[in-house]
Amino acid sequence: MTNMPIASSSVGTSAPPCSSRMQRQSRPVSASRRFVSAVAGTAAIALSLCGSPAFAGDPFRTTDQHAIGKNTEAAFKAIFERGDYQAARKYLSQAESSEPLSYAMKASLAYLDKDWNALRTNATKTRETAEQLRKTDPLRGNLYVAVGEFMEGAYIVSREGTVRGTPQALNKLQRVFQSLNAAEKLSPQDPELNLVKGFMDLMLAVNLPFANPADAVERLNKYAQPRYLAYRGIAIGYRDLNQPTKALEFVDQALKLTPNNPDLYYLKAQVLVKQGKNQESLEFFRKALDKTAQLPRQLRNQIAYERCRTEFRIDQKERNCSTELKK
Repeated sequence: MTNMPIASSSVGTSAPPCSSRMQRQSRPVSASRRFVSAVAGTAAIALSLCGSPAFAGDPFRTTDQHAIGKNTEAAFKAIFERGDYQAARKYLSQAESSEPLSYAMKASLAYLDKDWNALRTNATKTRETAEQLRKTDPLRGNLYVAVGEFMEGAYIVSREGTVRGTPQALNKLQRVFQSLNAAEKLSPQDPELNLVKGFMDLMLAVNLPFANPADAVERLNKYAQPRYLAYRGIAIGYRDLNQPTKALEFVDQALKLTPNNPDLYYLKAQVLVKQGKNQESLEFFRKALDKTAQLPRQLRNQIAYERCRTEFRIDQKERNCSTELKK
């Protein structure tokens, strides 16, 4: 799922050397990147869900389960219980060809890798596979048609830019909401639907004025499963809404349930920085980077860069943070 895993909407950005300019809180964020960040956060976290199902590879429901697939489920467990993206890639290479969630996850990883062709291909496969799934499972079919359209919109804006891409992406967004509404009519309290839609609404509310963040938080808190992903989504939302005290409360709840996930260590470090607790945050940057072998290169680089910026804020010593980045 920022994952998330992609836990951060800042994953995958390039990083200039540290200097006195690092005293600024953040670099300017374009409208294009805000839209793509919203989609990436949703795709990498809300779409990538795991848990402890009784059978049939359904990580969301203990009753009225839907068949999802063993390898797809295993990939989600690798990422969202352990933060192991490399293991997830292996499972996804063997994932079920009829499961749209597997293509959504591949698209999310492609976004982290900045592999735009793979993002486009897998976003389209998500939508096309979901269109076929509508025939046998209309709830999940409609849900992942929406996901596919959402990710196709992300590709358009990332490649075409704001001026050329936004009109096409907004057309996609209209179809996203149509499919989500169709799914919600079938089962308004479905945990998978509410997890995905809650993340989607929250990311859009944070990045674009299309949704109410309070409604999204309520949806995640009330209906979404599994709980550790619901807590993680709420924490990300509060982080981006500049409410770090609330964000810390929910990231700590997520950590209680999945205590070894480097994405959550990274998220907690970011929240502590927002609270001005720079020294305390270094422990959690370190814990995240201790699991470098599990992480995509772009995510590892972003964590290392943010740690370097934080060290500068503490000691005000000049350092070249570009040396932290791996090619």
